[in-house]
Amino acid sequence: MAIKELHEKLVKREIGAKELTKSYLDKIEKHDGDINSYITVCPELAAEQAEAAQKKLDAGDAGVLCGIPLSIKDNICTKGVKTTCASKILEDFVPVYDATVMEKLNETGAVMLGKMNMDEFAMGGSSQTSYFGGVHNPFDTERVTGGSSGGAAASVAAGFCAASLGTDTGGSVRQPAAFCGVTGLKPTYGAVSRYGLIAFASGLDQIGVCADSAEDTALVLDVISGKDPSDGTSSEKAKGNYTALIGTSLKGKKIGIPKEFFGEGISDEVRTAVMQAAEFYKNAGCELVETSMPSLKYAVSAYYLISSAEAASNLSRFDGIKYGFRAEDADSYGELIKKTRSEGFGDEVKRRILLGNYALCSGYYDAYYNNASRIRNKIIEEYAAIFDTCDVILTPTAPTTAYKIGQQENDPVKMYLADICTVTVNIAGLPAISTPCGYGADGMPIGMSLVGKAFDEAQIIAFCDAYEKSFARKEVKF
Repeated sequence: MAIKELHEKLVKREIGAKELTKSYLDKIEKHDGDINSYITVCPELAAEQAEAAQKKLDAGDAGVLCGIPLSIKDNICTKGVKTTCASKILEDFVPVYDATVMEKLNETGAVMLGKMNMDEFAMGGSSQTSYFGGVHNPFDTERVTGGSSGGAAASVAAGFCAASLGTDTGGSVRQPAAFCGVTGLKPTYGAVSRYGLIAFASGLDQIGVCADSAEDTALVLDVISGKDPSDGTSSEKAKGNYTALIGTSLKGKKIGIPKEFFGEGISDEVRTAVMQAAEFYKNAGCELVETSMPSLKYAVSAYYLISSAEAASNLSRFDGIKYGFRAEDADSYGELIKKTRSEGFGDEVKRRILLGNYALCSGYYDAYYNNASRIRNKIIEEYAAIFDTCDVILTPTAPTTAYKIGQQENDPVKMYLADICTVTVNIAGLPAISTPCGYGADGMPIGMSLVGKAFDEAQIIAFCDAYEKSFARKEVKF
């Protein structure tokens, strides 16, 4: 059920908050062994929060998320509940404070069912780099969910929560949403506070939402967005009311179709499905405008240089001294740090740290990091030029459907190139939303993305909602 439907049933007392929460917990217990979407399930806490939510509902003081069971990606700090980043180095880390988004969800009476599995430190595109084992796609458990928010997307697709908070650094909400056949929203950089989000790449990270529909993502975003004094990069431009344009006419709107997103590397069935969605918009009165983004061919290289450089800096804090895992039998301070990081981090995290430090080294900084920053500026300029004439931009979310587990994980370059359709949005700090627009010959979902101007989430949500109402989405059946 949609969040609004669940809310109405709670308000009308057709179902109680504790009863609703228990129904999700029962389903998790019964079926998540096949999916591995949760790292930590919180039945006692969820029951307490549901009881508190019921009191709000009974008092007539309930917002739309009051009593709604949600799941939270395990790199978002939750007071008193383990936050592991799916890494050995934080396996037993329990935060003493809540992230700002959690404070806002707690205040409104939402229920947290548990913490979601993910790629370690959000580094990966398959959710197979987790220290706690990989996540399996509910549509086909032999396939990946995408990453890094694979647990978030899988939990929504499998019906293990009403919606989930994920994070998106280079497509990490949208790509798993596409692979798992749900809707994934990456807000504008600064629209949602990052305070309490364990950083991967601070200039690219953004907390987002996985849900069953564009409207559901909007309802969650209404609660978690806004300026936060604890996060200097959060913006006052995030005003909320993200459902405001749903149901309004699309006639006369212009949709940019950047030709580079439909070229080499994009499978024929993905290209066909997205262009069929474009025809829907054309029939709704929109004008399709062919546009160009010449810098797309450099985007993946620029993204991995920038994100890895920031990751190398951010992850330097994990040294075995202050918190987290500490290696044993070290004879010196230097050896302790070396052994802790060698034993505590997985291969993909080590790869990013090495790449980031290399790019920042004296003698290589100008050749790599500075050039990547120039490409970033060029991508921002190219998006701005497109938005001079277009209201939104339509692209595929991923070049292919979800692949078999083990098929690409041992080829980092191939894995990185799979981000080609999503990384430019993070580089430019723009909002984007992914929703299913078809199914491949393998039966797996195909996703399309709508990209908007900065802080224009309401627009892309309205475009997405209009399409979703016309599209027959398949559901996972257990």
